[in-house]
Amino acid sequence: MARKASLSGFPEWLPQERLVELHVLDVLRRTFELHGFSNIETRAVETVGQLLRKGEIDKEVYALSRLQAEEGEASGKEDPNQLALHFDLTVPFARYVVENAGHLSFPFRRYQIQKVWRGERPQEGRAREFTQADIDVVGDGDLPFRYDVELALVIAEALGALPIPEFKIRVNNRKLAEGFYRGIGLEDTAGVLRSIDKLEKIGAQRVAELLQEELGATAEQAEAALKLASIHTEDTSFVEQVRALGVSNELLEEGLDELFQVISEASRRAPGRVLADLSIARGLDYYTGTVYETVLVGHEALGSICSGGRYDSLASKGSRTFPGVGLSIGVTRLVMRILSQDFAQASRSVPTTVLLTLATDESWSEAQDIAAQLRSRGISVEVAPKAEKFGKQIKFADRRGIPFVWFTREDGSHEVKDIRSGDQVPADPALWTPPAEDLTVQVTPASVPTA
Repeated sequence: MARKASLSGFPEWLPQERLVELHVLDVLRRTFELHGFSNIETRAVETVGQLLRKGEIDKEVYALSRLQAEEGEASGKEDPNQLALHFDLTVPFARYVVENAGHLSFPFRRYQIQKVWRGERPQEGRAREFTQADIDVVGDGDLPFRYDVELALVIAEALGALPIPEFKIRVNNRKLAEGFYRGIGLEDTAGVLRSIDKLEKIGAQRVAELLQEELGATAEQAEAALKLASIHTEDTSFVEQVRALGVSNELLEEGLDELFQVISEASRRAPGRVLADLSIARGLDYYTGTVYETVLVGHEALGSICSGGRYDSLASKGSRTFPGVGLSIGVTRLVMRILSQDFAQASRSVPTTVLLTLATDESWSEAQDIAAQLRSRGISVEVAPKAEKFGKQIKFADRRGIPFVWFTREDGSHEVKDIRSGDQVPADPALWTPPAEDLTVQVTPASVPTA
């Protein structure tokens, strides 16, 4: 089970917990690279002006300053050139694309796994320092819609390979929603989307009141908007349900067609994992089409573990635009839940497979030669720190969680002991290999209850 951090909001893992986190990261990297995504890493700091391009979220930003600032230097977020830690990976990626456009091949497929920082109140699933894993495809001038479909499938594959409960990738389309709102006479579509985005937190009645009090909607318009948000299907039947509401709008039809493409392909390739959920709005205004949110079944209170969408103009350079579609996985949020619920465990707490014992302190150099032979074949080895009774050296290995102990006899022969079973057999350092399941640390899923 994950320990409580000594500094609130800044989690640190024990070695066996870190092995679980590394397993999650390795699965994500492997999946992303299998789908042709290239890895990048951007700097940890941006200017405040750059970070705040995407909205009024300055309260989340950690600004940087030296302990002994020079006299006359401006400090604080009022200075757009002040440096601050990035709070997500999307804004730095947009800058990266613009600055390096002449060196990139478009459509550019990128994945990025880095720490980010937010000045939020720490709580379950939320930390001030945490790791995100993003994938995006960005085009130059245009980007085929097929990438919206592909990213949903990539994320379904990646999450499906992790030791987590069942999950649902909930997909909507902003064009569909905005077209519907315009079709019923609500022109402040951004405002309606922000209200609908609060549906799960405050309930339908309060959302209806907000629509009427703040946006001037009639009771009938509010009811229609909530009817649209109530449509959830795992197949393409949402199309008929939307059309049954009797609203006509060209943008609505475009959004219906795009969402149909996502759900049609996903229901064939990832059945039950991707569904149309017309309540998903995503409050950020830069999304322009497909939007995604992902929840763990039975753990919805944790919030979205993976979200994102299509953006047509987040990155631009003069008249040149770089539309894209991307998703971000909250790795730390996932790992916290995996550890707190014992969804997975590492087979041992150290990467070491074999401890080489010492008969005498003078044999240390010879033991290092044997260790080098084993390491050259990918076997993780430690040499005992000093020559003690073999029983003590075996106990040392046991405390460390090392499964095998190696002995070199006076005649130069070798034996290896599995300290779990007690079996001890002759071994040749040029040939011996542990069982595949012991060669590296295995992270195995435990029971993954849905609640």
